[in-house]
Amino acid sequence: MPNCCQSGISDGSVNAKDERKFFWATVSPILLTILCLITTYPINAEESPKTTKSTPKLISQSPAPPLTNAVFSGNQISLNGRTLPGTWLQQPGKSGQVTINISDGAFRQLIGVNFLNSSNFAKQPIQWFSSLTQPLVLATRLVGAYRYLDITNFAQTSGWQIQANNNTLLISTPKTQITNIVQSLEPLYASAPFQHDQILVDLDHPTPWQVAQGSAIAKLQTPSTDPDTPTPKSTTPPNRQWTITLDGIADPVLIERYTPQPPVAPPTLLPNLLKQLSPAIPTQPIAPAPEPLIQKVEVVKNQTIISLSVPFGLSPQVSTVANPNRLIIDIRPDPLEERDITWAPGLLWRQHYVNLGTERFPVVWLEVNPRKFGLVLKPMWAASPDGLAGTAPLIQTAQRYLAVAGINGGYFNRKNRLPLGAIRRDSQWLSGPILNRGAIAWNDSGQFYFGRLTLEETLITANDQRLPILFLNSGYIQSGIARYTSAWGATYTPLTDNEIILVVQKDQITNQLPGGKVGATAVPIPQDGYLLTLRANATSAASGLPIGSTVSISSATTPADFSRYPYIIGAGPLLVQNRQIVLDAKGEKFSNAFIAEKAIRSGICTTETGTLMITATHNRVGGYGPNLAEHAQLMQLMGCVDALNLDGGSSTSLYLGGQLLDRSPSTAARVHNGIGIFLKSR
Repeated sequence: MPNCCQSGISDGSVNAKDERKFFWATVSPILLTILCLITTYPINAEESPKTTKSTPKLISQSPAPPLTNAVFSGNQISLNGRTLPGTWLQQPGKSGQVTINISDGAFRQLIGVNFLNSSNFAKQPIQWFSSLTQPLVLATRLVGAYRYLDITNFAQTSGWQIQANNNTLLISTPKTQITNIVQSLEPLYASAPFQHDQILVDLDHPTPWQVAQGSAIAKLQTPSTDPDTPTPKSTTPPNRQWTITLDGIADPVLIERYTPQPPVAPPTLLPNLLKQLSPAIPTQPIAPAPEPLIQKVEVVKNQTIISLSVPFGLSPQVSTVANPNRLIIDIRPDPLEERDITWAPGLLWRQHYVNLGTERFPVVWLEVNPRKFGLVLKPMWAASPDGLAGTAPLIQTAQRYLAVAGINGGYFNRKNRLPLGAIRRDSQWLSGPILNRGAIAWNDSGQFYFGRLTLEETLITANDQRLPILFLNSGYIQSGIARYTSAWGATYTPLTDNEIILVVQKDQITNQLPGGKVGATAVPIPQDGYLLTLRANATSAASGLPIGSTVSISSATTPADFSRYPYIIGAGPLLVQNRQIVLDAKGEKFSNAFIAEKAIRSGICTTETGTLMITATHNRVGGYGPNLAEHAQLMQLMGCVDALNLDGGSSTSLYLGGQLLDRSPSTAARVHNGIGIFLKSR
């Protein structure tokens, strides 16, 4: 991903002496003033959106935005010796003091701070080993694609030492001992008859912590005591690994207490020959012993890692309290912490449970007022340097584009990483629609249009022969004629065997080429024209399109209203139109399995007030995510006037200011495209 700070600040702008100067959170205001004066340097930054790097699992590399009046800025944070991605800046504050500012995504994910509700975008209440009733309130400011929190007083009160070193902010927190880890059962609700697991972690100091979701844990099958009876297969979903990581050292007694014992080898049993001669008597399978919740406690590089095995339908909800300092890990079927945070003018971060009958669905969403000055939406995609093919985690794509927020978009082929649906930006088709599927269109004035979209293109010859062009810049492969423009890339490589490729320049066919084997030969796409690929039965049309022929193309959308909008993303199915559920997944050529599947869902909709919502709906309490019909009902319940289903499942990713709001980044799949929300320069 882009390293805007490094690319924008030349190596010669700070000499070696300046690089060694630093700011400690606990020094006096006089020294701060001196340091501010002697370490200020000019910044002349221009972000390059084409530089990419791999994405760490915890939180993606964060490109630092162009800054002014900053003492230091960068995109790495060294927390107690471990270097992690995260944007930060130091700036002159009141009375000559230097303020320390960290992007809220990095602060929340690396330190474990809980954000509380706020209706003021300039203030963010937080809770971290502190009072919920009298929370600490941090000042915020929007710079580039990030919201920064002023942690100067927070760091000083917590006893942190902070040093700026080139691109990296070094943070050292007080050494912490973990004195006890206790697992207990607590009532889930005051009136509930059932209980839930709770883990209490006692500390001698407040300390940073992180929580991360891991992969499914393979179940160890308990063999039957009868060797003639096959081991029954489990019918319940596997547990999932979660890890809680704290900056601190656990007492050796705790490590020993939670060190797993080696498994006992099952006894070797001989077949019962007498039983084989007698009628079979069904035996009752032995129920496997439940896995311990705490799998292991270990200390690695001055961090204590608590590994959990969490049953399906449950997740940890982590909170902190003071006096005594304690981390509380509740294993709950409803771990979502409900929030309403005004993140920026016209941009609200919300997460709540939405009830559908007896089911409760956790929904995380952003409400965007597109008429608010400075907020714009644009499609974005993870294209490779060679063309439209490519996939990447949404968090990486959003940061490459310097989007403030975003959500994954339409469908794509995971194997060849090509788009399977409409993408239109600045009135140019990057990829055409398919199968009359649902799409959303919009303009820079905050107007939106939802519908099922078809692009009808026709090749017209000089003698008025008309041939339908079925697909434009699409990875969707069918018999017929497809068209590929320079938006596809510099070249086109055949996607099926034995295509015939026509090169068209300035409305004239200049060449006919045999495509040969799929993927064998790359054909240059002319900048002043396009390629026509004739597949399967359509190859017979080549004889009527000789070199030198003059051709033209007519192009129109159905409905025609789509053509008025410069931006389009196609996905589907269309869920709601004019407040009514209009779901017709079969009509949009989705499979029966896809229609019935209960899965995590992404959605986009507009409300009665013209607000745009981008939503991520996850697994219902005690079960799986919504099917398409439930997703339509949920969007309608949330006040959507028009709503579209986006690509979902592992693709679902809701991004805001350097963080994923709805899931651990390690669980989010790579996607081809998305919809980005940008803060326009004033």
